[in-house]
Amino acid sequence: MNKEAVLKRIYETGIVPVIAIDDAEKAVPLAKALVAGGLPAAEVTFRTAAAEEAIKRIIAEVPEMLVGAGTVLTKDQADRAIAAGVQFIVSPGFNPEITKYVIDKGMLMMPGTATPGEMEQAMSMGLDVVKFFPAEQNGGVAKLKAVAGPYTGLRWMPTGGVNAKNLLDYLGFNKIIACGGTWMVKKDLIEAENWEEITRLTREAVNTMLGFEVVHMGINCENEEEALKAAKLFESLFSFDYKVGNSSIFAGSKAIELMKTPGRGKYGHIAIGTNTLPRAIAYFRNKGIAFDESSITDKAAYFADEIAGFAVHLVQK
Repeated sequence: MNKEAVLKRIYETGIVPVIAIDDAEKAVPLAKALVAGGLPAAEVTFRTAAAEEAIKRIIAEVPEMLVGAGTVLTKDQADRAIAAGVQFIVSPGFNPEITKYVIDKGMLMMPGTATPGEMEQAMSMGLDVVKFFPAEQNGGVAKLKAVAGPYTGLRWMPTGGVNAKNLLDYLGFNKIIACGGTWMVKKDLIEAENWEEITRLTREAVNTMLGFEVVHMGINCENEEEALKAAKLFESLFSFDYKVGNSSIFAGSKAIELMKTPGRGKYGHIAIGTNTLPRAIAYFRNKGIAFDESSITDKAAYFADEIAGFAVHLVQK
């Protein structure tokens, strides 16, 4: 997988769990718990002696996982991480020597940065994605928005202080490629082998990131006359306003769409809003859900199959 493909996977995943693991025996069940929760990616830190073996085991036994090495501070650690099969390397700070060494190895490198000076040095090495660490302690997303102006081509992966409460603040900024986090992989959960709780926290984080909600329901009508008749009935029964459009009539503040001619789906369609359409598409593809590829735009995407006679499409909020 080339660097651009890895960056695309990181963006689509949205949240990269940062793992410090003391026992390599726990690596595979931990990885499987993350995949079950909807996050097939991890940054395994070199803070522990088990890191290298943990990386090897995850790559061998959970091939759907995108695995990177974190807290890489030396050339030896970089060599061992690359030999173990990682697809990206992250460091907590900006060390020009180590950064250049990893780049020269042909590996995707995201060095830690906290200041515009460090960011500029990284950019001078050809990097356009860097880690922002520790994120909250260095001003959080507000700082990134402040420095983004002159660095139009730079994107960040904030790590440090990112949690379920502020996750959307970060991911709502389009210069954020993904967030690194530890709240779903706390040390005590790993030590207790509480894989069920890790999966629950992971799924909760993914749900927060994607933010699924019903936007409207589309109902297939035989013709424009029937659609207007239904709209007026909703108005008389519930005082729902309606507005006539080119191909449909929206009622109830656009919660109901009455199609002037039958559209997708046996009975109609259901629109599900999401915070980030590309991440939602990747999430469902990872679950084996197929899309009607011809329907995909930057604003919407239809599932290939209907649900109970309704076509279902995702829409960008």
